[in-house]
Amino acid sequence: MKKSAFLLLSLISATMFSQKKWTLQECVNYAVQNNLQVVQSNYNQALNENSLAVAKRQYLPSVSGNINNNASFGQGRDVFGNSNRNDNFSNSANVGADILLFNHGRLEKNIRRGQLEVEAGQYDTERIKDDISLQIAQQYLSVLLNREVTRIAKSALENAEKSYQRAKITTEVGTTAQTVLAEAEAARAREKLNVSTAEINTQRSLFALAMLLQLPEYKNFDVADVNLQDDITRPLYTADQIIDKAFENQPQIKAAETRIRSAEAQTEITETAFWPTVSATAGIGSSYFYLLNSGTNPISGNKIQQANFFKQYKDNFGQQIGLSANIPIFNKGITRLNVEQSKINEDIARTSLSQQKQEVLQNVQRAQFDAESNYESYVASVEAEKSAKLALDFAEKSYNAGRATIYDLNNARNNFANAQGSVAQAKYNYIFSLKLLNFYAGIPLSL
Repeated sequence: MKKSAFLLLSLISATMFSQKKWTLQECVNYAVQNNLQVVQSNYNQALNENSLAVAKRQYLPSVSGNINNNASFGQGRDVFGNSNRNDNFSNSANVGADILLFNHGRLEKNIRRGQLEVEAGQYDTERIKDDISLQIAQQYLSVLLNREVTRIAKSALENAEKSYQRAKITTEVGTTAQTVLAEAEAARAREKLNVSTAEINTQRSLFALAMLLQLPEYKNFDVADVNLQDDITRPLYTADQIIDKAFENQPQIKAAETRIRSAEAQTEITETAFWPTVSATAGIGSSYFYLLNSGTNPISGNKIQQANFFKQYKDNFGQQIGLSANIPIFNKGITRLNVEQSKINEDIARTSLSQQKQEVLQNVQRAQFDAESNYESYVASVEAEKSAKLALDFAEKSYNAGRATIYDLNNARNNFANAQGSVAQAKYNYIFSLKLLNFYAGIPLSL
């Protein structure tokens, strides 16, 4: 019974998955939650947060306790040089605490550095999520493009099928030559191949998107169609308008700026080694001692009496308090070299910021160039499509009137189909470059 119920649930889950069509937002949400790069970054962030928690706890005192038991056997000499048996057992127990009083703010600076590392780690995770989102958006648009190319190919196949059926009838009645039927059949075969190729490309792009999502099952994966407007306008922004906002909002820039402050905090931490460290200690403890061969009192001749365990622990109970200072005098110049190394790390962090700014600047400029050039390509493709459609209309009218051959008609249809494909390619290229440009302007990804 349980096995049957499990199989039924599995079947229902598989059916629901096969019927589901993922939107772009669902793809992005799934990726940023389950992508292994994001998971790894979250683990790194957990380590940073744990290190920060450790740094904060350094303000607390350290408390420890210990118990010692010792037994000694054999001959021993006393202060007078006499040799005697010295078989004894001793026990001691104490609890002590120590706390750091002064270290020139090292604890506070460690905490500040830890907070900066946590902040930088958050920006690293955001960047990974942004990169994945852009990859998914581009691949999602690739699926939609291939679907549109498939629709264009199917439309061309329908027209080729109509031409073939007409040529078949006219050839059978003897009004057209056999070569007309052969050319119509060849054209139909070419369009079937184009449809098959477009469908394969659609499945290939779906597979690539499923791999980006790292889905365990890709065969039933599908995405929702999006009706993208054909009334496309020029980009709203230029690189000059976007770059300052990109420098302000892009996570890789924020991470690099945060790591400069972290490197500066590390230099301050290293410089605290020039200063003394003051610590306070306090403790309580007691002890017990027992001679295994206590012997006799040389005066009275009586056996030496030894206090029991609890009495000795009560009598020997004591407290300690102390204050210590560790003053650095000379450590071979290592501290000074460590400070110089920390300052070099500051320069490395500043150079990294410059590199990140240069990368963002180039990305924005590239996105602007792509958006403008793809827009011009789209406009030109639309004009070419209109001309191809007009030529196709004339070719069909001429062919129907007997003034054009089937070769002329097929050539016009091929030109129109190619023009439609060019429009679709230019449109989707422009949409992605525009979304990328808007992304740097702070506008979230959407279709």
